[in-house]
Amino acid sequence: MDVFTKQISIIDENNYNYFNPNNFDIFFEKPDKQKKILITIDDAFSSFYENAWPYLKKNKIPFILFVSTEPIGKYGYMNWNQIKEIEKEDFAFIGNHSHSHEYLVSYDFNDFKKDIDQSITIFKKRLGYNPIFFSYPFGEYSLEQKNYIKQKFKYAFGQHSGVIDLTKDKFELPRFPINEKYGDLKRFKFIVNYLPFQYQNLFPEEKFIKTNNNPPEMIVDFFPDQKNLQNINCFSNEGNVWKKTETQLYEKKLIVKFKEKFFPRRGRINCSLNDKEGWRWFGIQFTIEQT
Repeated sequence: MDVFTKQISIIDENNYNYFNPNNFDIFFEKPDKQKKILITIDDAFSSFYENAWPYLKKNKIPFILFVSTEPIGKYGYMNWNQIKEIEKEDFAFIGNHSHSHEYLVSYDFNDFKKDIDQSITIFKKRLGYNPIFFSYPFGEYSLEQKNYIKQKFKYAFGQHSGVIDLTKDKFELPRFPINEKYGDLKRFKFIVNYLPFQYQNLFPEEKFIKTNNNPPEMIVDFFPDQKNLQNINCFSNEGNVWKKTETQLYEKKLIVKFKEKFFPRRGRINCSLNDKEGWRWFGIQFTIEQT
């Protein structure tokens, strides 16, 4: 909690407001140029309820709590009464985090649907509704699974780093991980000041990489009026080692040339650009098929 409260102080020192998730629809249609901070919490651990929840409630700081329905009430997890207590507040929102929180990308598609549908049924029974927000367990999903999530939810979050803006896919929204490993204050100060790195299209749309297309071919299409694109730097964990990734820029198209395969379970690439307004950043996570 001492680190968490210091992180909140950094947000306040930068004069950033918090984003109330109730306004997602409004700002995807009518953008606000002022940066806002959105806090999301995965898994509904009892430690969140005991420690962070009283602080967030006292200060009325908006957040989304993503809940997997299967472990609720078990040791180390919140129970439904606690979840209902939280979701009554107008600044607190519940999100769906699947039923089992297993590695769903490896599931047969019908089993994947059963898991998601079971969570929806439980949410409707316990809360009277299914949340409009979804968070992919481990940030892993196939294109087929993402398309199913589109039918059941309005927004979905991954675990790839970046800043949300209007060019981001509503079903692949980025988040910066902040935890024991990635929560130091020096890194946090950089993160809260990052700017969105916009693009028109990103290929491949399929983020589940199988043996026959590892490494994937990756292309990023930028907008005609974007500047300083020649200064892009990308780093990936291809070959299971973080290093600078070879890229080529053709007008407003970035060709990413991975030289080595990604190792299971996850491949990542992060791209940044320092322009006159500050650092821009986007990240992509691939899920690598295990053989």
